[in-house]
Amino acid sequence: MKIQKSFAQDVGTLYLVPTPIGNLEDMTFRAVKTLQTVELIASEDTRNTQKLLNHFEIKVPQKSLHEHNYNERIPELVAFLKNGNSIAQVSDAGMPSISDPGHEFVVACIEEDIPVVALPGATAGMTALIASGLLPQPFYFYGFLQRKKNSQKKELTDLKNQTATMIFYESPHRVKETLKNILEIFGNREVVVCRELTKVYEEYLRGTAEELIMYVTEHPLKGECCLLVSGAEEVEKEEVFEGTLKEQVETLILAGQSSKEAIKSIAKRHGLKKQEVYKEYHE
Repeated sequence: MKIQKSFAQDVGTLYLVPTPIGNLEDMTFRAVKTLQTVELIASEDTRNTQKLLNHFEIKVPQKSLHEHNYNERIPELVAFLKNGNSIAQVSDAGMPSISDPGHEFVVACIEEDIPVVALPGATAGMTALIASGLLPQPFYFYGFLQRKKNSQKKELTDLKNQTATMIFYESPHRVKETLKNILEIFGNREVVVCRELTKVYEEYLRGTAEELIMYVTEHPLKGECCLLVSGAEEVEKEEVFEGTLKEQVETLILAGQSSKEAIKSIAKRHGLKKQEVYKEYHE
């Protein structure tokens, strides 16, 4: 067990600083002050963050920290903190660690008893949720789904019985295919797509999955998107399989399936190869 007294230590502190997701006026006074007073800023993309620093006339140096260099960079940053210096960690937009780099750095600091202080601020998922019109409580934040169709379908199948409003992030050119998979797996649920959040072209698209698919087919989307899906109203109960594999196959055959279909179903249910079930059934 570890207890952190965030502001009662004389060592360096890691500050997790949210940055605007579009509108620079969403930067808080505290966030600006923190970036001004730390000794170093760890940035997902130093070029992108430099534009923000220039806007607020912040002169603190940066070091990059992203998914391709965190293994080498984190020990260096931890040593810097242990020498009494403080670091502000930022992603390109929104909260660090939420679908962005940062989690590994937080864990490393906790292991070394370095205080980790998170500042409140802009985050796309919660911002979109409260204006979506879907139930805000409970909600389930998922982030980005897998890009490959079969992998994404498996993820959605696992989420089919989720009763909370679900929040996904998605790139505009993949929204249509993701909506098709949602329609296939979830059915024609209520869906909200929010794009260009906090920017001048901010837009909410509210409707059923079918309606949104028709719309985006005729109106291709631009800008990063937040996709919100209503939760399941009725939870499907999983069929209970009892007995040996052979007995389970026989139960499905009695229910009208062919032996081939029954073997495939039981193999899938137990995560086995079809050959294993086939062998036991025919023994």
